[in-house]
Amino acid sequence: MGKQMTEMLKGTLEGIVLALLATGSAYGYEITARLRERGFTDIAEGTIYALLVRIEQRGLVDVEKVPSEKGPPRKVYTLNERGREDLDEFWRTWGFLSERLAQLHTHDGSDEGNN
Repeated sequence: MGKQMTEMLKGTLEGIVLALLATGSAYGYEITARLRERGFTDIAEGTIYALLVRIEQRGLVDVEKVPSEKGPPRKVYTLNERGREDLDEFWRTWGFLSERLAQLHTHDGSDEGNN
């Protein structure tokens, strides 16, 4: 993954994880696997676990410890109301930024002759 992609992902990964949790509860490894299925192949599990700690501390998810057949109980994360509000704000911000970036891209000369 290139440096630009890494930097952009740092700024959006929380919203991406919240969006995944909006589709259903999951534990850390499961979240990482879902991300990889969607093409985010270079994200380390440690990055996801650190992010989960932060969103738990911020009160964006509810956490339930569920027994595991292999070792200690798993922490299952469920998006709560505060997390849904945060996710809604993420999508509004994403929409705003993507519109402005599209405008810049259209007007930066790279599409010259295509208008």
